[in-house]
Amino acid sequence: MSSLSRDPEALLQRLEWTVIRRLDGLLHGDYRTLFRGFGLDLADLREYQFNDDVRRIDWNVTARMQTPYVREYHEDREVSAWFLVDLSGSIGFGSGAQTKHMLTVDFVAVMARLLSGHGNAVGAMCYGQRVDQVIAARTGRRHVLHLLQQLEARGKPMAPSRKGAGPPRPRATGTATHLGELLRAAAQLIKRRSLVFVVSDFISEPGWESALAQLSQRHEVVAIRMHDPLESSLPDLGLITVEDAETGDQLFVDTGDRAFRRRFEAIANARETALRDALARAGVDALELSTDDDLADGVLRFADLRRQRSRRSAGRSMPGHLSAAGAAAR
Repeated sequence: MSSLSRDPEALLQRLEWTVIRRLDGLLHGDYRTLFRGFGLDLADLREYQFNDDVRRIDWNVTARMQTPYVREYHEDREVSAWFLVDLSGSIGFGSGAQTKHMLTVDFVAVMARLLSGHGNAVGAMCYGQRVDQVIAARTGRRHVLHLLQQLEARGKPMAPSRKGAGPPRPRATGTATHLGELLRAAAQLIKRRSLVFVVSDFISEPGWESALAQLSQRHEVVAIRMHDPLESSLPDLGLITVEDAETGDQLFVDTGDRAFRRRFEAIANARETALRDALARAGVDALELSTDDDLADGVLRFADLRRQRSRRSAGRSMPGHLSAAGAAAR
């Protein structure tokens, strides 16, 4: 089913009943742990960790303790969240009932509704062949519906199929994705420190890694990586023609050749490893969502990831939970 046939109101209502109600109950007690605000009131000090913002180092305490310490601040009651949404050609792909575009819209709907339900503002920047749409950050269910309507309308145009050639397929744009353009545009647009979700399959021309690292120095960034099982492993389908969803380049391959399938999987695994390493170097949390995933389970994995990070931070805090006032008095 094409994502273009889904009504945003009906989609949000379905997600509210099947996913959001379940998640909101499960995450209720940990909401502040998952979505930290960025206040200015000093709360505590802890040892410096890799990827901490060097601007938060307290040099006086560092000099006394002979170990780098950073300041932590009381959280704002509200969090500004931005979704950087990759809507390039490859996002239209899906080997089953759900495409990556449909999964993208569902994820944004769930997270935007959860955040806005607690009074937080959510906005979005959309990338097709370039950064071509900005939806200002606002609160409320009506704004979430507007956001979904815009994303649904951006569903990948479908090329008509030949008779007997299977269902319609995404129409290639002829242009490769440059994810770095979206990340650099976000760095310029989003002035206030925010929670930023980069929602993409990360099938892009090189160069986005440094832009992501720079973005994470100012904002709290979470990479949401969309993928489809067919992108990692090919079944034996015999002789088929595969097409690049973005450039339109085609290749005739024999999936019945076991050696070819092994080479394909080896290349896919190498790309997976390189992508995960790049995200780790950029210092961002990452959540992988597959088109055959249960979305609620995926968001719960995200919650576990955030809780683990919070526990690691607490475990590395100053001995005896030294407060800022106590440190200043020494």
